[in-house]
Amino acid sequence: MDAPTLPSAQHRYKNLQTLSEERLYARREGVFLLLSGLFLGTLTMLNILGITRFIRLFEIDFDASTPGATAFAVAVGVLPYPITFLCTDFISELYGRRRASLVVWIGLVLNIWVIAVLWLGGALPGFEDRLADGSIAPDSAGRQPVFFEVRALAFGAVTASMIAYLIAQFVDVYVFHFWKNLTKGKYLWLRNNGSTLVSQLIDTIAVILITYFATTGLDQVVDPSKGVAGQLLILIATGYLFKFGVALLDTIPFVLGAPRLARFLRLPPPGHWPSPGGPAAVEAGVG
Repeated sequence: MDAPTLPSAQHRYKNLQTLSEERLYARREGVFLLLSGLFLGTLTMLNILGITRFIRLFEIDFDASTPGATAFAVAVGVLPYPITFLCTDFISELYGRRRASLVVWIGLVLNIWVIAVLWLGGALPGFEDRLADGSIAPDSAGRQPVFFEVRALAFGAVTASMIAYLIAQFVDVYVFHFWKNLTKGKYLWLRNNGSTLVSQLIDTIAVILITYFATTGLDQVVDPSKGVAGQLLILIATGYLFKFGVALLDTIPFVLGAPRLARFLRLPPPGHWPSPGGPAAVEAGVG
């Protein structure tokens, strides 16, 4: 990437120190590294945690004549997931669509690497007791060693989430830039919420359905004797409403942070960017 020279951007801000090309380059790359690192680290963490535990949010008894209430729950891996969309929105806003898409692809490669390490860790010989058929002997509670429990859940969670992830993240980047082009760079709150809410609906539906039908990861919360479709619908609704709420909250750091980061990076302020590709794309050659 060429070192950016931004006289056209710097003169838009009064009373700011003029930065050398080297310092400005380091500042921009540092912010990009922070955003992409937070995105990739969160993505890896949530796929390891994934469906190892479900958080019971609340219960509603829809039918008082029958015992038991309907539990609304989200997987622990869902908790940090909305942060990934905030990161890609910042990257899209400041560095352009090409870099945002690149980070999404790197996230896929990173999770394939995680799966490879988990597979290798289980394939290599260890100190576990073995049964006559070569399989690992369960403990007194009938469970596998902790690593293999996490490994099995992670395999299922990552398989489902990576398919949903690719679809949702690329939809997020596409819809973000669709709204940005349509509004000519204005209304940060609209493209932040519009892209995130659409992409997270797609992600939630995909990951719940794939996890249930392709893995055993939802066995702990779905009871086949009580109507699977309704329970899956509740899981989808609960997960999406949780993400919806967080997405509305992350509008605040996005709307407040984007103009300040643009100023810090000496980019034209929102609403004055010369190209749909993003200010960095035009002036730093990274879009």
